[in-house]
Amino acid sequence: MKYGSCFRVLSFAAAFFAPVWAFAAQSGNSAPVHGSVTDPSGAVIPGATVHLTNPVSGLDRTAIADATGNFEIPNVPFNRYQVEVTAPGFAKLRQALDIHSVIATNLNLVLQIAAASQTVTVEANAASDLVENDPTFHTDVDRDLFTKVPLESQSSSLSALVTATTPGISSDSNGMFHGMGDHAQNSFSVDGQPITDQQSKTFSNQLPSNSIQSLEVIAGAPPAEYGGKTSLVIVATTRSGQGVTRPTGSITGTYGTFGSSTAGFDLAYGGKTWGNFLEMDGLNTGRFLDPPEFAVFHDKGNEENAFDRVDFRFSDADSMHFDLNYSRSWFQTPNAYDNLQVQNVIEGGVSSSPVLGTIGDADQRSQIETFNISPTYTRVVSNYSVFNLGAFVRKDFYHYYPSNDPLADRGPANLQTSSIGQGRTLLNAGLHSDLSYDRGIHTIKMGVQFDHTFLRENDSLGIVDPLYPFSAPCVDANGNPLPGYATPAQCGAETGGANPNYNAVLAPYDFTRGGGYYRYAGRADIRELGLYVQDQIKAGNWTFNLGIRGDLYNGLTAASQAEPRLGASYTLKPSGTVFTVSYARTLETPFNENLVLSSNGCQDPVLAPLLSCTPGVSNTLRPGYRNEFHAGFQQAAGRHIIVSGEYVWKYTHNAFDFSVLGNTPITFPIDWHNSKIPGYVLHVDVPSWHNFTAYSVMSSVSARFFPPQVAGAGATVGQTGLPFRIDHDERFNQTTHFQYTLPRGKFLTGLWYGFNWRYDSGQVAGQAPCYNPLSNDPNSACDATSTTLNGQPAVDLSGLTADQEFQSGLMCDGVRATPGNKLPAVCAASEFSSTLLQIPAPGTGNNDHDPARIAARSLFDMSLGKEDLFHGDRYKVNFDLTAVNVTNKYALYNFLSTFSGTHYVSPRSLTAKISINF
Repeated sequence: MKYGSCFRVLSFAAAFFAPVWAFAAQSGNSAPVHGSVTDPSGAVIPGATVHLTNPVSGLDRTAIADATGNFEIPNVPFNRYQVEVTAPGFAKLRQALDIHSVIATNLNLVLQIAAASQTVTVEANAASDLVENDPTFHTDVDRDLFTKVPLESQSSSLSALVTATTPGISSDSNGMFHGMGDHAQNSFSVDGQPITDQQSKTFSNQLPSNSIQSLEVIAGAPPAEYGGKTSLVIVATTRSGQGVTRPTGSITGTYGTFGSSTAGFDLAYGGKTWGNFLEMDGLNTGRFLDPPEFAVFHDKGNEENAFDRVDFRFSDADSMHFDLNYSRSWFQTPNAYDNLQVQNVIEGGVSSSPVLGTIGDADQRSQIETFNISPTYTRVVSNYSVFNLGAFVRKDFYHYYPSNDPLADRGPANLQTSSIGQGRTLLNAGLHSDLSYDRGIHTIKMGVQFDHTFLRENDSLGIVDPLYPFSAPCVDANGNPLPGYATPAQCGAETGGANPNYNAVLAPYDFTRGGGYYRYAGRADIRELGLYVQDQIKAGNWTFNLGIRGDLYNGLTAASQAEPRLGASYTLKPSGTVFTVSYARTLETPFNENLVLSSNGCQDPVLAPLLSCTPGVSNTLRPGYRNEFHAGFQQAAGRHIIVSGEYVWKYTHNAFDFSVLGNTPITFPIDWHNSKIPGYVLHVDVPSWHNFTAYSVMSSVSARFFPPQVAGAGATVGQTGLPFRIDHDERFNQTTHFQYTLPRGKFLTGLWYGFNWRYDSGQVAGQAPCYNPLSNDPNSACDATSTTLNGQPAVDLSGLTADQEFQSGLMCDGVRATPGNKLPAVCAASEFSSTLLQIPAPGTGNNDHDPARIAARSLFDMSLGKEDLFHGDRYKVNFDLTAVNVTNKYALYNFLSTFSGTHYVSPRSLTAKISINF
């Protein structure tokens, strides 16, 4: 579809919906459940208990029928549930309930006069109660489950929660996770508000996990209502105070390893027509980010969050809710040993004999502020249709501060040669509206989404390496850059002459020769408009998802696309088996973070060499498209186990990735010709059984990218022109969790234990030295470090510092590198090894089929807690202790990654938590 015609279609659709917006609707992925409880004669039963549960997601809600026999359970996420109703003198009633739209569910529950141990079961059986006949593969997690899952990151707990509970995720450093083989192609939908910008703690501040009631993580083909970054869609329903007639909340405090401490407070209060949920918390820690050393130094950070959700119902038809959130974080960029006591020019920078001395330690820091306001007006149009109108304003203020002395920012030549500062804002404002209709076999949803992103980027860059090859005027006799000298005219007989790579444009911005910062300012406005319609059709044992979406992108470039979204599932009821197939076409748009710098920086004569721009690469990152295919199953074995799995194949034209600016958290998008991502995901659940609950999630998802790089700055891989594995490609990973709660009536009632086992086979480590020259394999990952020693295969280690060799656990002839003890510049391939990397055997390294990887690792986390420690009535005190990496495993997340550098997993850490609940 051409740009102009797509714009006219979407504009017409927006105009069509405009008159309906006068009514508004319920938003998000939850709905209220209400109804009445009566006896067979129709007389109401006050005080009847209505218990709503899902043993897989962990949801557990209870309501008591009022004096008129009516009850209401608000904010119930989409899923399949079991309803159990009890009242004195009546037989227990049990029936299944399926919630799949924002239309309120009305239940007329009729209890029979009791017979001994009688239970009346309506529309329920052991197998079908547990499986979902939804063609879209997803994972549901409710708060009642995830509050006891030990998490490895306090400062990015929401990311850690998704990683710990969802298959298809490759875990990375600093709270980053790679969903379904993609790099950061993840989005959030929070109470209906779309958030497609990155939520890693080096980009933005996440929504606090304590404000979340439930999560649905969509890893399958995305339904038509979701656009933008759809490799993984995290649908979050926040906590609400509506219906909480007595103030309920908690006060929590924790203290643990690295001097980490938190304090938090939450309060829910409301009535039938209103509610408020308020959450506030703060964190202070000595290990905020994952550092490039197992030892922790220069890694302090703090974070403060405030979240408030306000609900108000004006009438039976009209209601409104507001989400308000403010977060602030401040943190240091962790130093490596190479960043301590930095050596640099302290005198005579433009003379023939500059004086080098100790500058001090690098001291780079960041501060991020995030605020979000999202009101939604809701109107129930009829018993079968609901409409909403929502708006949102979200802004990230990102500030990166260089060291007070810029010369202290000098790092290894292969990592950082500039002092860098940044002040960047990302403001996202938009509207979303949708109409839902649910009747008979049809569940229809249609909607419009519009958002406008304002990007403002201000960067400061200055050269701090006196040997930088483009700013050093002179070279020695071997052609190596020399420190000192102001111009090539000064290169006398004592040198090897003028530097042929010298770029005079950089001279004013070379700190080692008296220069200062180069200031860059970029701005862009990104507008996106989406229109969708989808229908879920239930016909006997079949369920069909039929949808189409149209997206219009207008930023530094423009694109439009029509995107069919299709799926089907069939339920084999006797065995409790569901078979699924699905297809999605999506518009792939560039990341917004530092988009202007990556798109325009290579046109700037000063920035081009600093950004490692590649000749022939376009300056503009253009949206691409993706076709993805899924086939899966879900199988229940009685009420004790559910297994679900899916195979996925994704082909993307114009596949996006990131590159990094020096040794900083500042990254920018780049664009490759295409990518192919095949793989599988599995999810095994053991619902609550005799107070025991367990699950295991596992996956194998490849990430094969194909050169050339077509847009953006900073390409460092793919120079052979043959396919390669991106640095987050991982052959296999799994997380297994179980927890056990002591039964009621025991002496230690409320005592529980939780355990996590996370196994990662290791992400690609493309910068690891190895031996396999291009003459052996045209797609060698090792050519740059392949050499010979006494005529035998050898590995060239001269490009790494002693600390980088130590970080990667390199060994030569049984001797391991240390920060102060560099290995020989050349090591025989037969004597070369690593304790932290999986290095291909000599002559076998291949960018596509056998790249170097991080060594496989198993991490174990445990938690132990006691609820209602002092058997209180109004106030209950809970205590728990969490241990992360209990075996103190010495392991890496990555090594010299093109995205984020080198990072270690957390050493063993203990955290004690006490909470007062009321």
